[in-house]
Amino acid sequence: MTQRPPVLILGARSDIGLATAHAFAARGHPIQLAARRSQTLAPERDDLQVRHGVPVTLHEFDVLATDSHEAFIDALPQLPGIVVSAVGLLGVQQRCERDPAEAILVMRTNYEGPAIVLGHFANRFAERGWGTIVGISSVAGERGRASNYVYGSAKAGFTAWLSGLRNRLAGQGIHVVTVLPGFVATRMTEGMDLPARLTAQPKEVGQAIVRAVEKKKDVIYVRPVWRLIMGIIRVIPERWFKGMKI
Repeated sequence: MTQRPPVLILGARSDIGLATAHAFAARGHPIQLAARRSQTLAPERDDLQVRHGVPVTLHEFDVLATDSHEAFIDALPQLPGIVVSAVGLLGVQQRCERDPAEAILVMRTNYEGPAIVLGHFANRFAERGWGTIVGISSVAGERGRASNYVYGSAKAGFTAWLSGLRNRLAGQGIHVVTVLPGFVATRMTEGMDLPARLTAQPKEVGQAIVRAVEKKKDVIYVRPVWRLIMGIIRVIPERWFKGMKI
C-alpha cells in the first residue's frame, strides 16, 4: 500500500483541529500536532495512535511568533504533505472596540499569523513540487457585520490571501483549500444560541476537509446552506444592510 503523506495540524488544540486530525488519521495519514504547550496534548496523541494505528508527533508552535515560523518548519521530522491551519480566535467584539490590544490579538491570530506560516509552507511545497494547504476561514469574512466585524475583517483578509495563493500556485502542483464552516459547536462558541440546522459538529468539519483535499476542491462551505445564506447577505444594498442588526 502506498504510504500516505504526513498531515500537520496547526492549532491542534482546537476542537476542529483535533477532529481534522482524526479524520486524516482514519485514512492512514501520519499526524503532526502543533500548538502552544504541545506536550499537554500527549493524551490526544496517544488516542490518535491507538485508535488509528498511525504515528503521531507533537510540536511546539505559536502562530503569533512569526519570527520563529521558519525554525519551526525546519524542526519538523518531515515536511508534511498536507498542512491545515485550524488557528482561530473569535474574541469579543465589544472588547475589541474598546481595547486596541484585543483587536490586534484577534486580527493577528486570524490573519497575520496563519498567512505568514502558510506562506513559508507554500514556498517549501513549491520547491518540492507538490503539497496541499488548507486554511479554515469563516463566512464572517464575506461581509462585515456590526456584531463581529473585527473577527470578520481578519477572516476576510485570510480568505482573500488564500484565494491569491491558490491563483499564484495554480499549475505548480500545490492545492490550496479555503474552508468556510459557518457555525460550529465548539468550546469557542459554547454558550451561544446557535440554530441547529446551520451548526456543524467538529467531526463534520474534519470529514469535509478530508473530502475537499481528496476531491481537489478549492472553496467549501461545510454545510451547503451557508452558500445560499451568504449569497443573499452579500447582495443586500448597503443602505438597508447598515440598519440590520445581524
